[in-house]
Amino acid sequence: MTDIAPHGLHHVTAIASDPQRNVDFYTGVLGLRLVKTTVNFDDPGTYHLYYGDEAGRPSTILSFFPWRDVDRGRQGTGLTTATAFSIPPESLGWWQNHLAEHGADVVDPPRDRDAAGQAEEVLTFRDPDGLVIDLVASPGDSRSGWDGVAAIPAEHAVRGLHSVTLTERELDPTASMLTGLLGMHAEGGDDRARFDMGDAPGAVLDVTATTGAPEGLQAGGTVHHVAFRAPDGQTQERWRQQLVDAGLEVTPILDRQYFTSIYFREPGGVLFEIATDRPGFDVDEPLLELGRHLKLPPWLEPTREQIEASLPPLRAGDDVVQGTA
Repeated sequence: MTDIAPHGLHHVTAIASDPQRNVDFYTGVLGLRLVKTTVNFDDPGTYHLYYGDEAGRPSTILSFFPWRDVDRGRQGTGLTTATAFSIPPESLGWWQNHLAEHGADVVDPPRDRDAAGQAEEVLTFRDPDGLVIDLVASPGDSRSGWDGVAAIPAEHAVRGLHSVTLTERELDPTASMLTGLLGMHAEGGDDRARFDMGDAPGAVLDVTATTGAPEGLQAGGTVHHVAFRAPDGQTQERWRQQLVDAGLEVTPILDRQYFTSIYFREPGGVLFEIATDRPGFDVDEPLLELGRHLKLPPWLEPTREQIEASLPPLRAGDDVVQGTA
C-alpha cells in the first residue's frame, strides 16, 4: 500500500488532426482558454496545445498533439474513452442548445447515469476528431473556469476537469493498481467502478470493464495519456521509487518546462503520467499573454527557425500565434 496519493487529475492529453480546427473548437465552442502554444518536445514538428482556465491550473487542463495526417482512432479496451468536464447543474440545457447551434456531434442528450450508487446528469458529445467529451452537472464545483469567451456567459462556463473513464477488458488488475499503488479510494457502481482521489474537484477516475468490447486503437480522436497531480518534486520522486520497487517500468523524471513528469502504464495498457503542480504556465510568459505566442523550451530555442518553418500557421481569435495566418 502506498503512503502517498494523487491530489487529483493534472491534465489529459489527446490526439487531434488539424491544429486550427482544434483551437477553433476548444476556444470558440467549448470556451476554454488556450494557455500555452508550444511543441511536442519529443516531436518538435508538431504542436502541443494546452487549454484550461485563466491560468491553466492543474485539474483544468486538456491538451492535444495535433498530427495533421493522423488516422482516426477506435474506442475500445485499453484506452481512456471519455474525458469529463464539470459544469453548473443549471447549465446542461444551455450547453445542449449551444452545441447544437455550433453543429457539434451530440452523442447523448442530458441523461442520468449511475456513479458509485448516485445519479449524475451527463451530456455527451464528440469533438471534430471524434474525441468523447462528457459535461457533468457538478453542484459542488466552485471553480470559476475561463470567462473570456463572449459567446459563453460566465455562469455557464466549463469549470475544469471532472473525471476520466477508462475502458478495460478486466477490472481487477487496474483496480488493484489504482488503490494499492496510487492510493485511490474505490466506490461501487452498477456499470462503472469509481475511484476518488479526494474531495477536490477534478479528482475522479471511472473504470468500465467489458469483455466483449474490441481493443482500442490509439490515434486521432483518442486520449494519449492521463496525468495525475503531485504537489512537488519530492513527492514525485518518492512516488517514482515506490512504482519502481513494485516492478513497474517508469521513465526518468522528465522536464516538461511547465511541470516535471514520470510515465508508466497501468495493467490494461493506458499510459499514466504523474506531473508536478509547478512551475506552471506563466513561467515563460505573463498571465495575460498565455497562449498567444509560440513558446519553446531553452533546449529547442537554437532550432526555432527550423521548427517554425515546419509548423502550419495558427490563429487564436484575432491573434496570429504562428506564421502568417
